[in-house]
Amino acid sequence: MNPEFLLKESIAKGLEKEFSIIVAPESILLEPTRKDFEGSLTFVVFPYIKQAKLSPEQIGARIGEFCKTDIPNIIASVNVVKGFLNIVFKDSLWVDQLYTNFLREDFAQVTDGKGEKVMVEYSSPNTNKPLHLGHLRNNFLGYSISQILKANGFDVVKANLVNDRGIHICKSMLAYQKFGSGETPQSAGMKGDHLVGKYYVAFDKELKKEIESLVASGIAEEQAKKDAPILKEAQAMLLKWEQGDKEVYQLWETMNAWVYEGFNESYKNIGVSFDHFYYESNTYLLGKDIVEEGLQMGVFNKREDGSVWIDLTAEGLDQKLVLRSDGTSVYITQDLGTAELKFKDFGCKRSVYVVGNEQDYHFVVLAQILKKLNKPYADGLYHMSYGMVDLPSGKMKSREGTVVDADDLVSEMVETAKLRTLEQGKTDGFTGEQAQKLYHTIGLGALKYYLLKVDPKKRMMFNPEESIDFQGHTGPSIQYTYARISAILRKAAELGITSDLPKGETIETLNPFEISVLELLSRFPTKIREAGAEYSPSTIANYIFEVAKEFNRFYVEVSIFQETDEIKKSFRIAFCKAVAKTIKDGMLLLGIEVPEKM
Repeated sequence: MNPEFLLKESIAKGLEKEFSIIVAPESILLEPTRKDFEGSLTFVVFPYIKQAKLSPEQIGARIGEFCKTDIPNIIASVNVVKGFLNIVFKDSLWVDQLYTNFLREDFAQVTDGKGEKVMVEYSSPNTNKPLHLGHLRNNFLGYSISQILKANGFDVVKANLVNDRGIHICKSMLAYQKFGSGETPQSAGMKGDHLVGKYYVAFDKELKKEIESLVASGIAEEQAKKDAPILKEAQAMLLKWEQGDKEVYQLWETMNAWVYEGFNESYKNIGVSFDHFYYESNTYLLGKDIVEEGLQMGVFNKREDGSVWIDLTAEGLDQKLVLRSDGTSVYITQDLGTAELKFKDFGCKRSVYVVGNEQDYHFVVLAQILKKLNKPYADGLYHMSYGMVDLPSGKMKSREGTVVDADDLVSEMVETAKLRTLEQGKTDGFTGEQAQKLYHTIGLGALKYYLLKVDPKKRMMFNPEESIDFQGHTGPSIQYTYARISAILRKAAELGITSDLPKGETIETLNPFEISVLELLSRFPTKIREAGAEYSPSTIANYIFEVAKEFNRFYVEVSIFQETDEIKKSFRIAFCKAVAKTIKDGMLLLGIEVPEKM
C-alpha cells in the first residue's frame, strides 16, 4: 500500500476521533518536508484551527500521536514545528517500497485519464520555409506533453495541422517561377524545405527593391508597399490557386512535396512523430456551415454589408468577425471548422493546441465561441501557450533569412557534443557508429532538455554552449548520471552481485543519502500527475534533475562495492536499478534518450 495514502487515511481518522472533523483522505494535502527539518512528508494543520479550537502546535501533536499509534509499522517519529506536522517514516518502509513499488514497470503509470481520448496539435509548420529554433520548442513541447498525457492514462492522438496555403506560400512559388530556372533539391544538393525557404527570402529581397524604387519615384512608402508589382503578382497567384489553375496547382504540389520530404527528415532527426496530419488547403473552407448554424442559434449576427460577427463584450472581449461581407472565411472560421472535423474524426472532447503566446487572444475567443455554440468539446480546449526563444544575437526573422535553422542547429549541437565528449575521453571502446550515435544522443538531449526545463509560458534565451555542459542543470549531466549507474550495474553483473535480498531479510537502517533519493523516487507518480494537470514538461525535467543530483551526492558519500555487508550491497544494486529506471522513464517523457555508456 502507498505510504502516502496510508498516512492520509490515518490523518483523516485522527481528525475525526480527536476533533470530530470529517474530511475525505484524498482531500488532505501533504507536502515534502523542508530540507532543514526532519521528516519525509509534512501535514499543514492551519486549515483545521477554527474547527479544532486549539493552537496549531496542539493540533499537530495530537494528530501526530494518533498516527504513531494507528500506523506504527511505517512511522518512526513525528515532530511539530509551529503549524507543521513532520512525519518520519521507518527506514524499513523505504526498503519495502523499493522492492514492491519503485522497481515495478508500471510504478509511475497514472490512471487519471481513464482512456479518455485527447488530441495534441503541435508543430504546425508553413510550407514556405524550413523548421527553425522556435519550431523546435513547439515540437519538443508537443511531443513531451503527449508522452506525459499518455503516462496519465489518456489515449493521445498527436496531430499536425500544416499551413500549406495562403499568400506566404505563393511568395515562395512566385519567386521560384521568376528566379528558379528549374532548380530542384537534387540539382541544388539541398533539402527540399531549405530550397523553398531560399525562394521565400528571394521574394522579400525583390519586394524591398521594388518598394525602394517606387519610393524613389515619389510614391509614399505605405502606398509603395501595397503597389509593389511582385506583391500584386503573388496575390494574383493566390487567386489562381483558389480557382484551381492547373499550372499554379501543379507548382504548388511539386514545391510542397519537396518541403514534406525535408520536414519528414527533420522530424525523424529530432525524434518527434505524429498520428495524423491535417492540411490547411483541405480545411480552410470549413467553418461556414458552423457560422450558419450559429446564425440560426442567434450566437452570431449579420450586419447590413453581409459580414457576420459575434459580440463577446459581455465576456470582457471584443466583437469578432467570423465571415467577411463577400462570404469568405477568416482564420477563426477555419479553426471552428477544423475543431469540428477533429471531433468527428476522433471524438476527442479534449484538445491541446501547442501554439505561441502571440495567439493567446485568438484561443480565448475560439473557446468562447465554441461554448456559445454548445459544442461538446468546448470545455476541453486548452491552449498550451509558450514564449518565444531568443538567441544572444537577437530575434529571428524568416523572410530576411536570419532565422536559426533547426537542421543546422541540431548539427551544431551534435558537433559540439562530439568535441566535448572527445575532450573528456568518454568514447573509449566505442565503434565509429556507436560514437556517432552517442554524439547525436547527447547533442539532441542537450537541446531538448534546455528548451523543456523552462516553464513553457516564459520567453527564454537559448545558450548552446551552456546547454551542453556535462555538469550543472543540463541534459548531458543527467545522461552522464544514467551512464554512470549503467556502469555500476554492469560491474555488479560481472561480479555476480544480485539485487535481490535473501528471503526473510530486510534492512532496518539506511544511510540518509539513500533515504533522500528514495523519498524523491516515491514522488514520481505525483510529478507525472502534476505535469499532466498543468501541461508542464518542465515539472518532469526539473524533477529528474533533482533525482540525478541526489544520486550523485549518494555516489560520492556511500560505497557500493566496498560495502562488507552483502545484504546492504544487494540493496544498493537494487537502489541503483530504481534510480536508473526513474531517470530513463522521466527522460523518455521529455523525448530524450539516455545512453548506456558515455
